[in-house]
Amino acid sequence: MPFQVQKELPRAAVILEKMPLKPELQEQVKQDQAEIKAILEGQDNRKIMIIGPCSAWPEDAVLDFAAQLKPTVDKVNDKLKIVLRTYLQKPRTTIGWLGPLNQADPYAEADLEAGTIYCREMMIKAVEMGYALADEALFTHNDSYFVDLLSWIAIGARSAEDQEHRIFASMIEHPVGLKNPTSGDLKTAVNSVIAAQYPHVFAFQGQQIKTDGNPYAHLILRGGNGKPNHNEATLKEASKILIAKKINNPAIIVDLSHDNSIDPETGKKDPSLQEAVLTEVLTSMKNDSQINQSVKGFMAESFIMKGKQDASAVNNASELNYGQSITDGCLGIEETKALLEDLAAAL
Repeated sequence: MPFQVQKELPRAAVILEKMPLKPELQEQVKQDQAEIKAILEGQDNRKIMIIGPCSAWPEDAVLDFAAQLKPTVDKVNDKLKIVLRTYLQKPRTTIGWLGPLNQADPYAEADLEAGTIYCREMMIKAVEMGYALADEALFTHNDSYFVDLLSWIAIGARSAEDQEHRIFASMIEHPVGLKNPTSGDLKTAVNSVIAAQYPHVFAFQGQQIKTDGNPYAHLILRGGNGKPNHNEATLKEASKILIAKKINNPAIIVDLSHDNSIDPETGKKDPSLQEAVLTEVLTSMKNDSQINQSVKGFMAESFIMKGKQDASAVNNASELNYGQSITDGCLGIEETKALLEDLAAAL
């Protein structure tokens, strides 16, 4: 056979029984979801900022980052709804570390059971700190282990055209952002949002299911094909398409990272450019009332230490720089605090 069953994994119900979310924290998560939905509807004038490490690893550094950022989060709460990135799985262009859910220790063998416990423990602690949490739905069949902890969910650029991911977005109650594909095509991106907002009938765990459609599915612009798509002309075009297609809550979130932060001189992603991308988007929002109405928030990659490091250059996790990404490059913590304060002041 082309595969081997390595071991049986515990059902989600077993994990949730062992690691439950307290009732008062369940209410907190529901409240965070409701606030994000209100922003997408235009009932709350704040903007959403989804921010944090590219990959939520290691636990101690992620929680340290969250603790260091919390005073700033509280300071800007009247202008920004901060959502902490707790991304557990990483889509890879070819091969590589798939995130802490697969390998809580990147230098050890993959162990999904250990990774599930590791990630859920970390996420519960972040919720206890008062954070709304975000994750990307890379493998939708894993959602039941963590979905009760999340206030916002992303569908990535490589997944947004996939029918299973579109149906998943259609069946959940969470606000969900769908990224434009890696090609950067806007019409394809909007088609993903339409599909997520539409009801579907499909087979799920031996049952025929009909979804209601998700009116809080929205568009994320992340650039594509090595080019940014956060400029004023693209924001205006995206807004017009969403409105023309009669999208419910025609909202846009601008990803300051990924192809939007590619340096035109080097052709490489530069995480420090996230601040410049934000400034440009804010200028477009001031110049055009429709853009200002459509752009409901931003995404940024940020950790304790700026930049990134090569995990393959060392032999174990203890040799890595503390609080520095081993996947995409990030802003540092002090830059992040300044970015949030400057953004709040500009709104």
